[in-house]
Amino acid sequence: MFYRDERIALFIDGSNLYAAAKALNFDIDYKLLRAEFMRRGKLLRAFYYTALLESEEYSPIRPLVDWLNYNGFTMVTKPAKEFTDSMGRRKVKGNMDIELAVDAMELAPRVDHIVLFSGDGDFRPLVESLQRQGVRVSVVSTIRSQPPMIADELRRQCDNFIELEDLRDVIGRPPREDYNRTSAARGDTEG
Repeated sequence: MFYRDERIALFIDGSNLYAAAKALNFDIDYKLLRAEFMRRGKLLRAFYYTALLESEEYSPIRPLVDWLNYNGFTMVTKPAKEFTDSMGRRKVKGNMDIELAVDAMELAPRVDHIVLFSGDGDFRPLVESLQRQGVRVSVVSTIRSQPPMIADELRRQCDNFIELEDLRDVIGRPPREDYNRTSAARGDTEG
């Protein structure tokens, strides 16, 4: 579903891709991911979106963010908001949907194909708008997890659905055992 001469941009919803890979029990090797899509076409940009907790001295996602920043990814971050829910549990909120949508709309006239790494149904109107502008949209997520990580309406709207499990041998590596559980609760990713 890719053409060698088409201009491609990757839009990675960091927490969503992390959750999908975790559900499939593997980690993403971002160097391999970028190389794979460079092989498939002319990769113009690879955006990675994540919220960061500014209040913590050390964030488990910081090394990944730094590595991506130095290795060909355009990092889009913002401070996460920390709050306590009605049950007294500490929660972190950091939605990057608007930033991703604005960047995709701005880049649309310069690309032929956008690959969205997210299963979030909120992106369906974005995909529809990109398609009206003549951009082909592939979505990478999974239906093989329980529950499936992709919203049905997003899967129906995109031009091409790429099952993340099918990319395991190309962009995956075994999950780290020493993973910090608190970052999983926040939806952080780890490199």
